[in-house]
Amino acid sequence: MGYFIGSRALPMDRPWSADNGTQYPANWLRLSSTADRDAIGVSWGADDPFYDQRFWWSPTLAKQLDDKTETVDGVEVKTTGLKTQWKSTQNDIAGSLIAPSDWRIIKAKETSTNIPTAWKTYRAAVRTSCNTRQTEIDACSTVDELKELLFGSATIARQKTDADGNGVVDSDGKAVMETVANPNIATAWPTEPS
Repeated sequence: MGYFIGSRALPMDRPWSADNGTQYPANWLRLSSTADRDAIGVSWGADDPFYDQRFWWSPTLAKQLDDKTETVDGVEVKTTGLKTQWKSTQNDIAGSLIAPSDWRIIKAKETSTNIPTAWKTYRAAVRTSCNTRQTEIDACSTVDELKELLFGSATIARQKTDADGNGVVDSDGKAVMETVANPNIATAWPTEPS
C-alpha cells in the first residue's frame, strides 16, 4: 500500500515532483491532510502484487519451464528454461560442497595414503543428492511445483487420516491436524563429516 499520483508511486520521506513540476518536501505526504492530497490528485492504493522474480516475469506470467528452440529470421534461437537453470544451480551447489574437501583427496594421492572413508562417503552422497535433485527438477510439470520443490517449507500441516484413509475429526466436527515432513521438497544435501 502507498500513495500514488496517477499510476506513479510516490516515495515516503523523500522529496518528489508532481507532473506539473511542483516540488514537494520529503515530509509532505506525512503532514498533508486528505483534502490536500485529493486537491492535487494523490490517492492511496495498493502496491503491485508480489511475485518471485526467479520464477515469474509478472504476477500472472510464469517463466518457461522447459528449454525452447525456435527459428527467428532464419536463425535457430534456444531459450533456456527454468529446469535447465535450476539443474545447473544444483551442479554449482554440489561443487561448492565438495571443493573444501578436495585437498584431502590430493593429499591422499600425493602421499599414497587412504582417503578417509567418511569423506569418500560424503563426496559420493553429494554427487548422488545432486543427481537426485536434478531428476526431481525434471519431474516437475509446473512452475509452482518447481518452486515448492526448491523452496517449500520443510513441514506441512495436514488433516490426520484413519486406517481407511478417511479424515479424522474431533467431537466438534473440526479436522484434527498433524505436522508432517513436506513430501514435495527436494532431497536434502548431506551433512559434512566432522
